[in-house]
Order: sequence, then C-alpha cells, then structure tokens
Amino acid sequence: MQGMGILWSIIIGIIAGFIAGRIMRGSGFGMFVNLLVGLIGSILGGWIYSLFGFSSGGKLGMLLMSVIGSVALLWIISLFRTK
Repeated sequence: MQGMGILWSIIIGIIAGFIAGRIMRGSGFGMFVNLLVGLIGSILGGWIYSLFGFSSGGKLGMLLMSVIGSVALLWIISLFRTK
C-alpha cells in the first residue's frame, strides 16, 4: 500500500508542476521538471499551509497545496532570474 502513496505523490507532483507552469509562464516545463517543481512545491505548500494552520484533505486538497507551493516556488525563482 505504501507504493500507491508514492505513486499518487508522483502523479500529483507532475500535475501540480504542470498547472503551476501554466499559471506562471503560460506553458509547462516538461514532465521531469514539472515533477521536480511539483514535489518541491508540495513540501513548500505543506510548510505554507502549516503557517496558516490549514491541512490538506484528500487528493484534491494535496493537489491544491502542491499547486500553491509550486507557484510560490516559481515566483521565488523568478525573483532571481535576470531579464
């Protein structure tokens, strides 16, 4: 059963990274980068949620938390990029 949890984390990470990429720049980054952005964003989103006392409920809640964290991650990265 643990394997399904990891699989769902990967799927949610890919989807969250793709959605965040669409929000922040209008297109995704490719499956591997979307996965990385989504997984790191999930950790960041969990931290942001804990600051406000929220918790994610179910897979949809995890997706929302991951998207929020991924968008925050991409925004932070954009602050350091030169134009």
